[in-house]
Amino acid sequence: MTNILGLNAFGFNTASAILVDGQCVFAVEEERLVRDKRTRRFPVQGIRQGLAHAGLSFEDVDTVAIAWNPAVNLEVHAAAQSARPRYLPEMFYSVPSHLMTLGHKDTEVVGARQSIDFADGREIAIDYVNHHTAHAGSFFVSEFDEAAILTVDAFGEKNCISFAHGTGNRLETLWTQDFPHALGSFYSAMTDYCGFAPQNDEWKLMGASSYGDDARFYKELRALFRLDDERGFALDIERFNFHQFHRPGFYNNGLVGTIGIPPNGRDVPLTQEYYDLAASAQRVAEEVYLHLLRQLHAQTKLKNVVIAGGVALNCVANGKVVADTPFENLFVPPVPDDSGGSLGAACYVHCHVNGGDRNYVMRSNYLGPGFNDAEIAEALRKYKVRHVHLDNPAVTAAGLIQEGNIIGWFQGRLEFGDRALGNRSILADPRVPEMKDRVNDTIKYREPFRPFAPAMLAEAVDDWFEGASPTPFMEKAFTIREARRAAIPAVTHVDGTGRLQTVSADQNPLFHDLISAFERATGVPIVLNTSFNLKGEPIVCTPEDAIRTFYSCGLDALIVGNFLIQKEADTAS
Repeated sequence: MTNILGLNAFGFNTASAILVDGQCVFAVEEERLVRDKRTRRFPVQGIRQGLAHAGLSFEDVDTVAIAWNPAVNLEVHAAAQSARPRYLPEMFYSVPSHLMTLGHKDTEVVGARQSIDFADGREIAIDYVNHHTAHAGSFFVSEFDEAAILTVDAFGEKNCISFAHGTGNRLETLWTQDFPHALGSFYSAMTDYCGFAPQNDEWKLMGASSYGDDARFYKELRALFRLDDERGFALDIERFNFHQFHRPGFYNNGLVGTIGIPPNGRDVPLTQEYYDLAASAQRVAEEVYLHLLRQLHAQTKLKNVVIAGGVALNCVANGKVVADTPFENLFVPPVPDDSGGSLGAACYVHCHVNGGDRNYVMRSNYLGPGFNDAEIAEALRKYKVRHVHLDNPAVTAAGLIQEGNIIGWFQGRLEFGDRALGNRSILADPRVPEMKDRVNDTIKYREPFRPFAPAMLAEAVDDWFEGASPTPFMEKAFTIREARRAAIPAVTHVDGTGRLQTVSADQNPLFHDLISAFERATGVPIVLNTSFNLKGEPIVCTPEDAIRTFYSCGLDALIVGNFLIQKEADTAS
């Protein structure tokens, strides 16, 4: 038995994943466990809980796979840091730093390894995987035996884009583009310009874009990019600061002069001109994104494509890939961002480095901690919460939603990734026009333009959406059929689209039962789904998290496992 621990150990949203003989048995973002959103903490809690879940101790780990390769950062020798370690264990850095000065200057570093040997004969190998290779490792959890792979983000070591080819258990990097010509950083700069937090609130820019005129600032923003017919693009970086890490902000006065309106203040409500700017930024980003995909197809001539990296969280752009490029099939994992690098790095080491068989397909992201009824009941007793036991929580939930209640839904294992897919969700009736504003105002405490996802029965998708494909991870947005929009106004975005989640009985039988019960009662095979958390907080993980969040907002009811909690005075324990 081979046990691999994958880590996104540094930067935003640290995470851990555990592979046992190539099967992912546990994966979680550290923020969910330590309750510090987008934490940079080393994922100690995730490692401990994952090992316990798998019945392993740290001594059972064969390899630790890190989704970053610091050897790339040693390609230029830093004498001041290497000559005199401040702390003796820095020799782990200093020795390779010096040795690399003796090698060929034009040789690119593609991997690095350390090992720690113990007196009892144990050895733990530490494999450092190039960041974009870790992203590309998402191929190994797809259904494709062969695929083209695009990774695109802000930066990793020195790359910000890569083209790769995956076949069986092998990966081949075809081409990379170096930072600072980064699509992800451009999008973060526009996020910053509109008054949102860069490297955190990019989905707000995407949501706001549907309210604007995408032609208003298109020429100015498009002129910042020079698309190459064969090799990516060049970004006019003179107008940006993101590549100068010692400078404040993501842009400079050059960009302000180009756009022609002052930057919006942080957390200041958007006026129409900033909605227009968001729309133009989204349009340009999509154009560059699709350009890269067409280039990738021209090189590979393949029908399947895998996309990963932070930019792959842009579900609006993802929804256009199959329609607007030659690719026929698309896989975007539920964790395309850096947290998913933990799983990608582990899969790369298992498959490509160790030659292991591919025997795991990511059909769901329910990979985090789970809690049984006894554990839930203990939490309810501990906090003296009045509750009732349910024989059929799915039917009860559907009835509460039909009656106009907004409910917290806590079931099974925690989702791995930014999207709550029916295990840690807030659910409501999509038929009620004011429901979107109710959830935004009284529960999520967030901007009114933010949309909510339609979670729907997979078998009914063609009746409600145009050109939609199975979208189990809420990773693509599609156009809702015009004749259906009036029936589901709370999940129909202003542009007529919806960030779709298709729910199958195989993927999540209990959530499928809930939506089926709602359809039997209403004729609508859809519920409004959003993540179970408040603004600024991670998605709930434990029953205690769910109870606290329930009593901190305007939720009407909470179903946690087989227990119902309501805020009315007539519930019985």
